[in-house]
Amino acid sequence: MLNFPAFIGRKVINFTAEVGRIIILLMSVLRYFPRAIKDRKLVLEQMAIVGSDSLPLVVLIGSFTGAIAALQATNLFDKFNLVNIAKPFIGSSIATVVFTELTPVLTALVIAGRVGASMAAQLGTMNVTEQIDALEMMGIDKNRYLAMPRAIATLFMMPVLAVFSNVVALVGGFLLTYIKFEFEAATFFDSVQRFFQASEVIMGLTKSFVFGGVTALIGVHVGFATTGGAEGVGNSTVRAFTLSAAAILIIDALFGYIW
Repeated sequence: MLNFPAFIGRKVINFTAEVGRIIILLMSVLRYFPRAIKDRKLVLEQMAIVGSDSLPLVVLIGSFTGAIAALQATNLFDKFNLVNIAKPFIGSSIATVVFTELTPVLTALVIAGRVGASMAAQLGTMNVTEQIDALEMMGIDKNRYLAMPRAIATLFMMPVLAVFSNVVALVGGFLLTYIKFEFEAATFFDSVQRFFQASEVIMGLTKSFVFGGVTALIGVHVGFATTGGAEGVGNSTVRAFTLSAAAILIIDALFGYIW
């Protein structure tokens, strides 16, 4: 019986220690933010990886996100033969869900899987092959050279990707309602416009900004802590995505409670 409390205690201590190390990493990275202009080449390289290289996948996910949201909304009204009555409101209801929940969270999960895990693998490989030690021997701070560009790129490109995802999600939602229920474009987008609230978009972009920072910090932290050769790199890749996905969902729940 005494083993279980000891197990829980160790897990709590380990979790608290890891959160502390991530916060220390955050402080170290923030210290180098003013150098972003000077190190713009490093930042732009990472922006291309996070942004333009991820855009096709984000657009694909976004279009089907909007279609699925429209399918669920219309199926519910169709079940009670209320589609014609609900037509003036379906577009706005889909937009609200897309702007505030679906695209920020799903885009963040896609980036966590594609970029966050990649960061952990790349930095983990550099760590186990002692390339990071070599940088420090040359007087190059790993937090400036490796962590800061990745953090800035993910912070600022995640909201941009969310905007693209919002647009294609609305188009995907309209196409499904048009194909299945013959909605007119004027009816659908007029509903979006009439009930549009800027706070919904601001909330979604704020979420994306926070999710981007969390994804980058976790990916970099896990990469820097990698040990154990190739097996350790593989474990770090999985761990980075797992921690990022869990953090994104927890933070999303906190946003829903606070905002």
